[in-house]
Amino acid sequence: MDSQLDERYSRQILFTGIGEAGQRRLLASRVAMVGCGALGTVLANYLVRAGVGSLRIIDRDFVEPSNLQRQTLFDESDARDSIPKAIAAERRLRAINSSVTVEGIVADIGPRNAEELLSGFALILDGTDNFETRHLLNDTAVKLHTPWIYAAAVGSYGVTMTIRPGITACLACLLTPENRTESSAAPQSEDTCDTVGVIAPAAGVIASVEAAEALKLLVEERDRTQSVETRLVSFDVWTGKYHSIKIARDPECRVCVHRKFRYLEGKAQPHVTMCGRDSVQIHERNRHLDLPLTAQRLAAVASNVRHNDFLLRFTVAPHEITVFADGRAIIKGTRDSAIARSLYARYLGS
Repeated sequence: MDSQLDERYSRQILFTGIGEAGQRRLLASRVAMVGCGALGTVLANYLVRAGVGSLRIIDRDFVEPSNLQRQTLFDESDARDSIPKAIAAERRLRAINSSVTVEGIVADIGPRNAEELLSGFALILDGTDNFETRHLLNDTAVKLHTPWIYAAAVGSYGVTMTIRPGITACLACLLTPENRTESSAAPQSEDTCDTVGVIAPAAGVIASVEAAEALKLLVEERDRTQSVETRLVSFDVWTGKYHSIKIARDPECRVCVHRKFRYLEGKAQPHVTMCGRDSVQIHERNRHLDLPLTAQRLAAVASNVRHNDFLLRFTVAPHEITVFADGRAIIKGTRDSAIARSLYARYLGS
């Protein structure tokens, strides 16, 4: 380790849990993170500053003013220009630590691309906002035998759990009736940022715990065998309540025992909830839209037509439509998928 790197990470190396050998392992590690919102921005910031060797950030969304209250890597110019979160995060993180390889990918992860996007990494991190995607991550991580860390935050409350496929309980194990009965801290999937809100400290605390767990996994010696138990950690920053609860493996788990990957195989159609928005996402892909040409065509029939290198946005009152270059679109102003599909077909083609 050269003197410049030694100085940069000197306080971290002094910590006995990491040391110089752990820092070297960290610098050589590759991590994938799915979702770059309230959790993901804090998490990515910590890991890049800690010197993770390579970080891939996968996110489908773009920066909006409502994100700025809690998503710490973004600023007003990102929201004004509708920059995709993965791109805005990549730019900011490269400025924070130029020695780390940061790769922002604007994509909606799903059954068709999950293995391709997540293969070859030492660790997968959860920065998402819905359980359908987390089930997909769990299926993919177990199939690839890659450790991953589940995390969620809503209101003033958050949870996180580290998952080592084949060793600890997985997310599907957590959601069995037995484990949910044991734990009053088990996640309530009906609560979302859109229904109960979220405060930044809740996301910050849980992302910090998730980052610490990530560092532990990345710096440990790979040939060291130790007893590992799964604990669901939760914290409510408003009430000050903290729980750490042991989660047992389900001996009949669909995923980590019987290896039935329903979400990865596309047999479970996800219903996507987008944090903080009254919107529907249309999952069209591989259309390769010419955004400037599409913008020119729409100028005659829509208002507020604008585009950048990554997306096109226009208004057909009362709806705002954002379409990405691969054909995926977000229709804001409705929760009715039929209306969203009709608008998509009318203005972008079926």
